[in-house]
Amino acid sequence: MQTANVNLPITVTVRHEQVTDSLRDYAKKKIEGLHLDYPKIIEAKVILDVQKHRHIAEIILFCTNHITIEAHTEGRDMYVALDETIEKIARRMRKHKTRLLKKSRPHRNESIRYLEERYFTEEVLDHPQESEHDPVPFIVHPENYAVKTMYKEDAIMELELSDRPFVLYKSARRHCLTIVYRRKDGEFAAMDVKD
Repeated sequence: MQTANVNLPITVTVRHEQVTDSLRDYAKKKIEGLHLDYPKIIEAKVILDVQKHRHIAEIILFCTNHITIEAHTEGRDMYVALDETIEKIARRMRKHKTRLLKKSRPHRNESIRYLEERYFTEEVLDHPQESEHDPVPFIVHPENYAVKTMYKEDAIMELELSDRPFVLYKSARRHCLTIVYRRKDGEFAAMDVKD
């Protein structure tokens, strides 16, 4: 199992001071050392700023599922500020993972689903191939879909976690029915449903 981020594009920018190779390598090593769990990091930006006696370290992570995690810390030493910022980033990544796990865990009242079952009769199953009348199919397991009130980000996360082609939900921001679906190019699209 891979535990380090390999070939991650990391941009280190230093303001009001010359960047040293040791500082740049330290920042890259710290970000590459972040545990690969959730969310997966696509790109990282590190902004180091020196203002009089204050050293400010800011880290912005661009992750999958349109998640952006950022943190900044101010200290008297740049290395200490970087360490504290990495700790904040790691806490926020764990928070995203915990939130994802809580959403995917079934609630007590939703853990058991009772499905209406129907069976084909023997006449339908044992018909000859050259028959002019094809059997009429009917639904064996109808699926009930509860429309939840949620934000678009939560709907995208639910779509990522399920095999469904779309998620229908009531927008918590605009109070209208909305569908989020995956396009052919892999991106997500949202569309309001008219009554």
